[in-house]
Amino acid sequence: MLGLLAVQPWSTYELTRQMERSLGRVWPRAQSRLYEEPKKLVALGFATAEDEVVGRRPRTVYTITGTGRAALAEWLAEPGEGPVLEFEQLVQLSFADHGTKRDALRTIAAARGWAEQRNAENAAVAQRYAAGEGPFQYRAATTMLAGAFFTEFYAMVARWADWADEQARGWPDDPADAVADPAQLAEIARRAAWGPAEERAEGGR
Repeated sequence: MLGLLAVQPWSTYELTRQMERSLGRVWPRAQSRLYEEPKKLVALGFATAEDEVVGRRPRTVYTITGTGRAALAEWLAEPGEGPVLEFEQLVQLSFADHGTKRDALRTIAAARGWAEQRNAENAAVAQRYAAGEGPFQYRAATTMLAGAFFTEFYAMVARWADWADEQARGWPDDPADAVADPAQLAEIARRAAWGPAEERAEGGR
């Protein structure tokens, strides 16, 4: 919230919409909580609130304070935690041996569909920024970092889904009878070692 207020003053409704459009992909929060957060920032002295009337509708606009900017700078100075993944379809596939092959294939297809849908939205935004017409275009250097992550993430999910579909189609009708391909297990192990291998290579130079 402080980061958004550092960009410009917002009403609660505008803050909520902005969270849905951008930060909600990496920082999901219930909408009810989003409406309460600005009030907490005011109570802490990190923001001020000013009541306005637009047409006949009243609204409250929140603006970051100097204390709020200092708190934001302090938070930015400390590296945050890594990502937390919540992927229901992957959890379902982890127990595919208790369902049917058809169930697993449908779940994999749904995962790919999710990636395609999300990337369609992502691609539209990326094209606007590339054309110099993105929201807050002057901040493109920083928003580009998240945009690149999502581009790679959606492509990764799609590639994984294609691979998973190929594997599952080779299963017998009862997934409980499926046998893992040793070559695929070896390939996964090889690819999983990329980090330590690169670190050793760097250390030997």
